[in-house]
Amino acid sequence: MHVRPLDGIRVLDLTNVLAGPYCSYQLMLLGAEVVKIERPGQGDLARSLGPDPALNRDGIGASFLAQNAGKKSLELDLKDPADQACFETLLGGADVLLENFRAGVLARMGYDTDRLGRINERLVYCSISGFGHTGPMSDAPAYDQIVQGLTGMMSITGTPDTAPQRVGFPICDTTGGLMAALAISAALLHRERTGQGSRLDVSMLEVSLSAMGWAVSNYLVSGVPPRPLGDQNATAAPSGTFHTLDGPLNIAANQQRQFETLCHLVGSPELVTDPRFSEREQRKAHRAELNAALDAALSTKSAAAWESELNAAGVPAARVLTVPQALEQPQLDHRRFVAELEHPGRAGEPLRVVGSGVLFDGEAFAPPTSPPLLGEHNHERQRLARRWASEAAEEAAAS
Repeated sequence: MHVRPLDGIRVLDLTNVLAGPYCSYQLMLLGAEVVKIERPGQGDLARSLGPDPALNRDGIGASFLAQNAGKKSLELDLKDPADQACFETLLGGADVLLENFRAGVLARMGYDTDRLGRINERLVYCSISGFGHTGPMSDAPAYDQIVQGLTGMMSITGTPDTAPQRVGFPICDTTGGLMAALAISAALLHRERTGQGSRLDVSMLEVSLSAMGWAVSNYLVSGVPPRPLGDQNATAAPSGTFHTLDGPLNIAANQQRQFETLCHLVGSPELVTDPRFSEREQRKAHRAELNAALDAALSTKSAAAWESELNAAGVPAARVLTVPQALEQPQLDHRRFVAELEHPGRAGEPLRVVGSGVLFDGEAFAPPTSPPLLGEHNHERQRLARRWASEAAEEAAAS
């Protein structure tokens, strides 16, 4: 495939740090042209975030590099009349405007929804914020951990002794960005059918609660609040993390047949007929005793040996890996998940970035270019603005 699904889509990106940049990164991988508008001399805050102080000082921190490959960077001061004119020309030619300011910030800068519509009636305008642009919390500031706490997510992460705990990566930011990318794609299809633009208001609080799945629905449907279970699966037993000769192993024997197979393979067939474990609800009620018995039986072999043996018999099992170990799995190489680019700040060094995890007709989409230096495309701004305006006019006439 040479044409990506979003080839020809023009995205004007005003976002910072993670939720918004993650969204526009996904759109870029699908083929969209993303122009990142950054504050002159400062840029995206993520440029100074990451574990390498030297990269942070150079304005290409690891947090920025991870989410901004394939994009262009323009420095524009939206309080400066000349920069405003350039911005509005770009806006007139854009298919998508993406921002993750607090509610009302863009309007106070002079670009409320009505004015955006007058500049570009076909515009898909998407804002990502902690709580959405309406309601009593709309003005409140939000970071990922704030949203994690307010969703109840932290209250069920960890064990009864250690909860509440933060999920180990910014899950609310990333799910917010994913939902925004999905909504933008749907809005572009809607525009194709109707000619109408859309106003998309993405709430990280709501998206995160939606993504929590059974933890939320079990309470809404059955009135049962979730509780922290550490490395155990609340819906089944044995299903969780177990101890082997040399390390942890995840096992998900969620079906009766899988449980029986597991017991015979580990040399403990008596567990199948034990009345405490004979059926699902009893196993859940006696989870601690069952897990102790399985830990003892699993202690005779390595995690890798059990993983191979159990999977071959139809019992889902896998070692618990570190992030470096996870990224070295041959499966990821086979699907070309990690792309290698030229490092923008260290000549001759590679930069590895991840893809989306989706193959289109067997093709893994990688970024076409490295992450941009701050203002790297400033020299193109007038030509870029004119091209966008011209392309948008041609498309509007054709539609």
